[in-house]
Amino acid sequence: MSNVTNRAGRYILQPSGYKAFLPNPLPPDPPVGMTPKLIQALSKAELALGRLDGSTEVLPNPDLFVLMYVRKEAVLSSQIEGTQASLIDLLEYEAKAKEGKARDVKEVSNYVMALNYGLDRVVELPLSLRLIEEIHGQLLSGVRGSERNPGQFRRSQNWIGEQGSLLQDAAFVPPPPFEMRQAIGELEKFIHKDFEMPHLIKAGLIHAQFETIHPFLDGNGRMGRLLITFFLCQKGILRRPLLYLSHYFKKYRSQYYDLLQQIRDEGDWESWLFFFLKGVAEVAEEATGTAKRIVRLREEFREKIQENLGKNSGKALKLLETLFNEPFVTVRQICSITGLSYSSANNLAKELEVLGILEETTGKRRNRIFVFKPYMDVFME
Repeated sequence: MSNVTNRAGRYILQPSGYKAFLPNPLPPDPPVGMTPKLIQALSKAELALGRLDGSTEVLPNPDLFVLMYVRKEAVLSSQIEGTQASLIDLLEYEAKAKEGKARDVKEVSNYVMALNYGLDRVVELPLSLRLIEEIHGQLLSGVRGSERNPGQFRRSQNWIGEQGSLLQDAAFVPPPPFEMRQAIGELEKFIHKDFEMPHLIKAGLIHAQFETIHPFLDGNGRMGRLLITFFLCQKGILRRPLLYLSHYFKKYRSQYYDLLQQIRDEGDWESWLFFFLKGVAEVAEEATGTAKRIVRLREEFREKIQENLGKNSGKALKLLETLFNEPFVTVRQICSITGLSYSSANNLAKELEVLGILEETTGKRRNRIFVFKPYMDVFME
């Protein structure tokens, strides 16, 4: 027994009484209707991505900007899954400055590691099922979900619903294991095959299909969001991994889930793709604005240092560049970065506090930790 087949697939009644969804292979049939509304959304998204790519070229060190953006994405993507750690928690964890919230922060840290691992690997290995499993193994290593076969596609039925809900009460049931393997194999073929289709449209289709297949027992949301970045980087649409939609998906969470379900129930790919492209444009424009603010911030503080610190300005400028990479710093780390004695490094930290560059975070007299707060504020907006 099955429902009527639509463009996206069909529901199949299983022996134990629930209905699981079996997706049709991509691309959709009939093809995506490129309406004037969708064409305009695609044009805006492509233009915004082009501006973002160009804006990073004027940054003093684009890789440092990428590193902070990756961290921000890791935090937001993990928060969608219920993790409570913040960007500050992650940076303090990396600096070994804080032990609190260790489990949540480790999940976010794993996301950073998985993203960087995947970006390195797609240079030498196609975006394949093998690579997806490898990245998933990095994502769930030693954290919540690590008991649920990290790095391996599922061999049992999973479902989507309220926490604690049973299979019969699920909001959505992805394909059973055998059909899941077939569906994820078809998705791999779609990723590799060249179609006369804009890459952003293809990226939107890939993400939605991956979420419908739900091939892992845990971590599907995070992996699906990572796939967008990996695909666009591999296709050369992005020279640097700077497009992260977690903030957009989190902001419009209900609409995101409703549109994915609308694909399954009604075969409505077009509404989802319009939402996806609108998100690409919005997020790319935000990232471009962030890049411009960082350039202004660097110029402003370089001028302040040169005008106010006299013979110490050279050491202070060297420290400033490091702070764009590691915004949390101790006096001992300032010694290491600048070559100053402990007391001179301590004095330099005080001078940078007066200039509004550093802010002490512990309230202690010993083992103090300083943060490059104006820079952090840019990413916390």
